[in-house]
Amino acid sequence: MPSGASSSSEAGSADGEAVRARPVDAAAAVGGGPRLRIWLERGESGFWLRDAATGEAMKWDDPRVRVVRLAGASYRTEELQDDAFAPGRRLALVREPENEHDPDAVAVWDAERRLQAGYVPAEVAPELNGDEQAVSLWEFRGDDGRRIGLRVLLAPADAWIQEPRA
Repeated sequence: MPSGASSSSEAGSADGEAVRARPVDAAAAVGGGPRLRIWLERGESGFWLRDAATGEAMKWDDPRVRVVRLAGASYRTEELQDDAFAPGRRLALVREPENEHDPDAVAVWDAERRLQAGYVPAEVAPELNGDEQAVSLWEFRGDDGRRIGLRVLLAPADAWIQEPRA
């Protein structure tokens, strides 16, 4: 049950243009209740999630959020070493409608959109609205200590996600 750091994602096209969010029932996106608020609790390799309203631990399969393993990270191992992908860092989501392999592809970039770490998994990308927040939540390291993968928190645009404490 890793937790995610505060994240603000930018949904856009490959050339940086903002894309229109798909219609969604706002109440359903946040579980039909008040604004989702998430506390981050530091764990060994990242953050655990806690519902700030109830104090209860949140599981990765909580229906109000998505926690996904970054796809395609093995093709971007050098980029993953950048501190911009450390657990707790905000990430940007960028739609790639011109992607020849998958027109629903959503790339995962650092918040400044300098480096790409990978993609939202293909089975999840079509379900996104286009305005979700993304945060690097948990990291996987190889035997040599280098970052080789991430779990990413995808949360509704209006969710409050605590900034990690230094």
